[in-house]
Amino acid sequence: MPLHLLLWTTLCGPGIPIGADGTLGSTFAAQIQHVKSDMPSPVTIRKGLDIRLKGGVQGASHTLPPSDRFSIHPTDFHSLIPRMAAKAGTQVKAGEVLFTDKKHPEVKFVSAISGNVQEPVRGEKRRILRVDVLAEGEGSVEHESLDPTNPDAEAVRSALLDRGFWPMLRQRPFDVMPAPDSTPRDIFVSGFDSAPLAPKASMVMEGRMDAFRAGCAYLNALLADGRKVQLGVEAGDDTFASVVEADLTPFSGPHPAGNVGVHIHEVRPMNKGQVVWTVGMQDVANIGEGLMGGTYVCKRTIGLTGSRSQPALLQTTIGTPMAHIVKDRVLLEDTRVISGNVLTGSVRGEAGGLGYFDQQVTCIPEGHEPLFFLTKGWLGPGFDKFSASRAFPTWLMPKGKQYDLNTNNNGEERAFVVSGQYDAVFPFDIYPVQLIKSIMVGDIDRMEKLGIYEVAPEDFALCEYVCTSKMAVQDIVRKGLDQMIEEFA
Repeated sequence: MPLHLLLWTTLCGPGIPIGADGTLGSTFAAQIQHVKSDMPSPVTIRKGLDIRLKGGVQGASHTLPPSDRFSIHPTDFHSLIPRMAAKAGTQVKAGEVLFTDKKHPEVKFVSAISGNVQEPVRGEKRRILRVDVLAEGEGSVEHESLDPTNPDAEAVRSALLDRGFWPMLRQRPFDVMPAPDSTPRDIFVSGFDSAPLAPKASMVMEGRMDAFRAGCAYLNALLADGRKVQLGVEAGDDTFASVVEADLTPFSGPHPAGNVGVHIHEVRPMNKGQVVWTVGMQDVANIGEGLMGGTYVCKRTIGLTGSRSQPALLQTTIGTPMAHIVKDRVLLEDTRVISGNVLTGSVRGEAGGLGYFDQQVTCIPEGHEPLFFLTKGWLGPGFDKFSASRAFPTWLMPKGKQYDLNTNNNGEERAFVVSGQYDAVFPFDIYPVQLIKSIMVGDIDRMEKLGIYEVAPEDFALCEYVCTSKMAVQDIVRKGLDQMIEEFA
């Protein structure tokens, strides 16, 4: 029996008939149709903005050759204090522990490859910024496989912690890794990414739906009262039509329609004292494949995007060096290489590794060129500029027109005034400017009343993009969340 059919029978039991031609029978087809018919009407997001950049991914994916190094950045996990478990020079197998969380030693961070552990790269106050493993030899840590048809909650929790999958989870409020003993009210997964140039779910999830369904089954075991994973999908996309292990809600509209925070806000909003977990769709598949197979899995299909790249869909792993990803595919001169998207990504440099939660690498021009008043400056016609307002004639251009934008901020920080720009791109029932100002003055009570428990920095990325005052809005939100953690720890 083909492997994918064997996995289906494992997940769904022997009741699924297999046709003579080797395809799934009519019962399963009817099951999928039942899911489609029960799906609620799409939730339409009206506030937001699609930034139309050049350099999107087209075509099928191809596998990157194995890298000679694996890199993990503790800075990807906010508030994490790493404690090294493997000393420099130690030989480790794939799946073996590199470091743990000082606050919660049961949370383990493991290597994706077999090799030699290097001396950690440190920053100010000897803070660990990166841990590298140079590829050498083969082998991986083997664990007992878990049955996804009837998983035990404690067995799943223990496996996630022991095998290195726990860091794939995030928690709201505070947008941090959840505590090992926490129990979520819900687990939300976004089944599409609406960020600029992000690859489609059908691209990054191709061939991984069996593992995704198994991952949902394992995560369901951690929920009380028979609840299921809440899966937000793009309206009109059938990629997840077969997933009966989750409650599907379709969404339509501009970015941030694909943000998991928007899905939580629209489906089951949070209240003070409640905890919700979020997981990336590729990490759900990693959890499913890893717990079924008994090994650590950290696969990542990423989009290499942007006007300074040769756009491609690449199959690789978390922690692949950026130099390995962009080699011979990117014009590096005067180019900013971003791990992630242009709104929330980070600059790692060629020595850094792919961000733990990122599923694209974006390459755009640096904004060094002078802006002459009458040509490219504020007095110019601006036909090649994208504007969220009517400062430039973007609204007159064809809707399919794409723009080659650079990193220029077009100004410096200035007085922070209420302009209404945030409200046009912020789909939450929250007053964004008032929340930002309450964070800036440290008003804990007002921050609570204005909904800080519902949000994460990424939810304010578009606010930062359209901000006339050039405020670092995401950093401000992060500081506000940190203040709440300190206040109520």
